[in-house]
Amino acid sequence: MLKIKAYWQNYIDGTWTDGGAGRIVVDDPSTGEKVAEQALADAADVDHALDAAKRCHETGVLTAMRPVERGRMVRAMGDYLLANIDVIAEVLCHEAGKPLWEAWLEIQGAARYFEYYGNQAETLEGRSIPLGASYCDFTTCEPYGVSAQLIPFNYPVELAARSLAPALATGNACVVKTPELDPLSSAYIAEAAEYAGLPRGAVNILCGLGREAGVALVGNRSVNQIVFTGSVPTGISIASAAAQNVVPCVLELGGKSAAIVWADANVDALVSSVRWGIFFNAGQVCSAMSRLIVHDDVHDEVVDRVVEMARSISVGPGIERPDFGANMGAMISAAQRDHAEAMCREAERQGARAVVGGRKLDQPGYFLEPTIFDHVTPEMSIAREEVFGPVLSILRFSQEEEAVRIANGTTYGLVGGVFTADVTRAMKIAARLRAGQIFVNEWFAGGVETPFGGYDKSGYGREKGREALWNYVQTKNIAIALQT
Repeated sequence: MLKIKAYWQNYIDGTWTDGGAGRIVVDDPSTGEKVAEQALADAADVDHALDAAKRCHETGVLTAMRPVERGRMVRAMGDYLLANIDVIAEVLCHEAGKPLWEAWLEIQGAARYFEYYGNQAETLEGRSIPLGASYCDFTTCEPYGVSAQLIPFNYPVELAARSLAPALATGNACVVKTPELDPLSSAYIAEAAEYAGLPRGAVNILCGLGREAGVALVGNRSVNQIVFTGSVPTGISIASAAAQNVVPCVLELGGKSAAIVWADANVDALVSSVRWGIFFNAGQVCSAMSRLIVHDDVHDEVVDRVVEMARSISVGPGIERPDFGANMGAMISAAQRDHAEAMCREAERQGARAVVGGRKLDQPGYFLEPTIFDHVTPEMSIAREEVFGPVLSILRFSQEEEAVRIANGTTYGLVGGVFTADVTRAMKIAARLRAGQIFVNEWFAGGVETPFGGYDKSGYGREKGREALWNYVQTKNIAIALQT
């Protein structure tokens, strides 16, 4: 078993450094015991990191490279993560509480982002605009400059890669604020940047509390662009702070995503999708399948099958679950687990029925049983509010209009799904769902190549796919009057 070092520093301007706010203790969610201490950044540390990123950008060292050179560096970061996956995954497993095999998948996913956007670096091009014989007019794509990125706890390595890779590929310098609950594995991203040969200041990784380091980061005038994944209230605060400096944002603020299940759906495929859609990462996934809207004719069968699946899931310490399979780890913290359990109690008070689960486990660590609620109605809080835990709500419908109305009946709009053998029906419903990504017959279909982002309070901007590149560049037009 890996011996995890006792103290982890921040990475600013190419140097490992302590934090002005002291240290923070990082716990293992599987046991509640201390894993290590992490340097905690204060506002001065944030200023230092932003000064380094700004200096890196203004020297032009990133933009002077041919894009293929930047792309090779970005790809090399992914290579480093894969070369050290055994170590990184074990650290991530202990600090985030997820099964070891899930930690492996996260590191592989992070590496894939660096691979994909490294390959995209030389594909971003301007265009020529015909204005007649007297002019030569064209556009170029230029990086914003300094990108501030605030990373959530649920995928600390993969979601950092999701924003860092396209930002670097397009020539931006970055300051990444890691989540304070599981910041340790982010250090390997800094090591990857060094391994890849990126210039000093191009990548800065620091851990700090939102109320100090986060506020200092998003309000600083040196920031040219902001990426945030997290809660709606925090996203609103960040957007408001960014607006004061007229800084563009990409906000991914969660969801209450629904899958509509028709009577002709393949139930085996559906059950598999429910397994991944709500119980992967203990349900701490912004695009989780948190609502199942099931046709009356197949409701009872679906309930029986998903309950059977939920009961088969082994729950316990992630380090004891190295193999891919029907198992689940801890939630990130006691507070997060207790919040999810409290929502379950409120659902029962409102008339929903927990057909399986709904309680925390009587053992060390922050565990909640895989939970499924039936007899849920659209007005219940469990059907409207994000739990961010392994809790599925099942609702019923009889007509298409009713199903679409229920699916669109929250303030969110991140993803949605349709399970049916009728492709025409699926396409028509997909067009009516207010969500940024629609899955048909497989939850989480797609990959790094497919754009991702929300409607309404799920945020704005798109991550993943080529669409994400446009978050990190601005268009410049150059018009030349030709001399005659």
